[in-house]
Amino acid sequence: MSNQIETTFQVQLTNRNRVTVAYRAILVAPVAFFLATFTVDAWDNNNSSTYGLFILPVMVALLFRGKYPSYVLAFNKALFGLANRIWAYFTLLTDEYPSIEESNVVSITYPEVGDGQQLSRGLALIKWFLAIPLYIVGIAYAVVGLVMMILGWFSIVLTGSLPASYADTIVRVSQYWNRVYGYAILLVTDEYPTFAL
Repeated sequence: MSNQIETTFQVQLTNRNRVTVAYRAILVAPVAFFLATFTVDAWDNNNSSTYGLFILPVMVALLFRGKYPSYVLAFNKALFGLANRIWAYFTLLTDEYPSIEESNVVSITYPEVGDGQQLSRGLALIKWFLAIPLYIVGIAYAVVGLVMMILGWFSIVLTGSLPASYADTIVRVSQYWNRVYGYAILLVTDEYPTFAL
């Protein structure tokens, strides 16, 4: 088993619904709003936003207790899975509307975290900083993925199918960012992700 997050997307290449693809940004709004309710602090008078995933509690728990709380891991996994289902729909990988419950459209396999005692205590504080080179490379990959998504949009609207090469690029970029996220944000591994797609 890999020591990185592994993501599998169920990609739909043919028999695409041209109408829903044409208005995908509008159709995804309700479920994206649902996800946003976990990330925006509606009660804060300063309108500052907080991150929906529990990051700071994990850092503190790893630093002082050497443990990754199981209930926080379960919440982070569920929210991260929802974000990936929305992403798969938005990036045209599938026509299946993103479920707010688990579905087979996206499968995410996490490294064995257990109670987190095998994770470094101090490294949790600086992983976000160590990941800066990964972010820079990831931005370049994201630009390529965006181009493939735009080309894929035109292809689906005109022909009703998504070319496999476009889908493969979008999937690989998404998998790359999930590995980076697992390392720097979710803190489920100490193994530095590879720069390769």
